[in-house]
Amino acid sequence: MDHTSSTLAASVRIVDNAEHHRFDLFVGGDLIGILGYRRSGSDASVAFMHTVVTEDFGDRGWAGVLVRGALNTARDRGWSILPVCTYVQRYLARNPEFLDLVAPD
Repeated sequence: MDHTSSTLAASVRIVDNAEHHRFDLFVGGDLIGILGYRRSGSDASVAFMHTVVTEDFGDRGWAGVLVRGALNTARDRGWSILPVCTYVQRYLARNPEFLDLVAPD
C-alpha cells in the first residue's frame, strides 16, 4: 500500500449513530454517506433501509465501503439483517460471504 492509500484508509471512519438510527461514513472528517436502519424492538434483527452517499463522492465505491462496514458491525453484534435497501440487496448478491446475516423469511 502506498502512502496515499494508507493515509486515505486512516481517514475513513464508519460510526454507528444510534441516536439517528444510521451508520455514518466519514472521509477526512467530512460526513459523506449514511446507511439508515430500523431496529425491531428487542429482537436482534435490523432492517437496512437506505444507503446514501453525497453527490461529490458518488460512483467511487463509497457506498460499498459503508455497507461492508455496517455488515461487519452487524456480524460483530450478532444482528441478523433485513435488506430493504436495494443497494444492500445488490451488495449481498455480489458478496455472498455476508448472506448468513440475512434474517430468515
